Amino acid sequence: MSYNSPFLLLTVGVLCLHTVVGVNIISRAQWGARAPTSTSYLSNGLSIAVIHHTASAYCSTQADCSQQVRNIQKYHMDSSGWDDIGYNFLIGGDGQVYEGRGWNIVGAHVTNRNSKSIGISFIGNYNNNRPTAAQINAAKALLATAVSKGQLKSDYALYGHRHFKATECPGNNLYNEIKTWPRFKV
Repeated sequence: MSYNSPFLLLTVGVLCLHTVVGVNIISRAQWGARAPTSTSYLSNGLSIAVIHHTASAYCSTQADCSQQVRNIQKYHMDSSGWDDIGYNFLIGGDGQVYEGRGWNIVGAHVTNRNSKSIGISFIGNYNNNRPTAAQINAAKALLATAVSKGQLKSDYALYGHRHFKATECPGNNLYNEIKTWPRFKV
């Protein structure tokens, strides 16, 4: 492949787009993930994004958020018996995105919708905490990246977890925030 290849230019363009939208994803290796016990793959062109909260402790540094993500993974795998952490991505109070199951991997976050959706969880309890501007920007950038990667359709629908289950998730403060986002559905 030459350096003038359209594929190379497209790849560079996509990489630049990810930088422009400002999403910084902390990889599983960076936060110290355990290996999943099994993996199922998502197709591209999903039509649903679901916002959650972890209902756990809030974190504001990469070290603390990484510990919280490890704690959540441990709970999901050891107590719930899941193959891995339930969410595709998590957003810390530090404004960074933490890779959960990641792109194109079926999560365990919404019964009967896991193979049709991407799950994004804010770390903390958003009945108590309020999402920060950095978290909101990170979530919006992550959603824009999901569209640019083809993971989500451009006309995807955004829901809070409570839409699919009798739960307080994603917490009233976060739910009230996402209700103002363009793709939110009731």
